Amino acid sequence: MKSLILAFGLSAILAAPVSAIAQGNAPDINNEYAVLQALDKISARVSRIVTRVGEPATFGSLTIHARACRTRPPEETPENAAFLQIVDNPPEEEEALVFSGWMYSSSPAVSALDHPVFDVWVVACADEPPLEDEDFGDTERGTVSLPNSPPLPQQPPEQTPDRPEQ
Repeated sequence: MKSLILAFGLSAILAAPVSAIAQGNAPDINNEYAVLQALDKISARVSRIVTRVGEPATFGSLTIHARACRTRPPEETPENAAFLQIVDNPPEEEEALVFSGWMYSSSPAVSALDHPVFDVWVVACADEPPLEDEDFGDTERGTVSLPNSPPLPQQPPEQTPDRPEQ
């Protein structure tokens, strides 16, 4: 009996610092805007979508509803998480809910949209709509440059072989 009380007391003492640390975490920060990127797999075009939480956005046949967009406090590991509900409205077919859940910017594959034509992922959460020239990658040419990545190689000019004139 004495050993049982001693074991229980020791486990309570060891668990106390862990619970204190868990309770000391600051709450996530709710943001007004979700910044997403979407890929059309047919045309290989990447588009940036900025949507206000609670308002729908469209991309192709998808309607995207951002229900929440949260970031961690600055003193913690950076993370953006958005609760998205995505409905597919294909022409001449009934609409279908194709995704409902949290997407994380640091790990897009953990909770991904499974769609044959489109991919959607979270880039950031913001309190204000981001500026047009804010760097989220090059979406005009359909390529996305990662930070600190080497520049893309330039295409050498086409050379014509020297032909002897006849």
